Amino acid sequence: MEATTVHFATAARTLGREARTRGLTVPGFRCPPRIVGADRSIRRFDGGVTVAVRVKGRPWVAVLADMIEGLVVANLLAPPLADRLRGEMWLALGFTCDASPIDRPSQVA
Repeated sequence: MEATTVHFATAARTLGREARTRGLTVPGFRCPPRIVGADRSIRRFDGGVTVAVRVKGRPWVAVLADMIEGLVVANLLAPPLADRLRGEMWLALGFTCDASPIDRPSQVA
C-alpha cells in the first residue's frame, strides 16, 4: 500500500496520543522534509522537535517506520526503552506479528 497524506495525518495523531500517555515529548510531524532527497529529517528548536517524513512514492510501512523512529530519536531513547516503544507504537498503529518460527529441514549428520 502506498502512503497518503490522510494516512500520515491519522498515524501522526495516533503516535502523538500514545506518546502523550507515556509522558514522552510529542514531536510535530510534517511532510516532506526540507532536505531534498531525504526520506526523514529531525529538527530541534526551543520547545520542541519536528519530524519530517517523505510520503510521496513510498510504501506505507516505510513511512510509518520513519515516523516511529523519529519519535524514538525525538525523545533520545536508548535500548531497551527504545525497543519497547517501537513495538508498542507498531501495536498502536494496528500491526501485529503472527509469525511462527521458520520450519527448517533437519540437518543430516
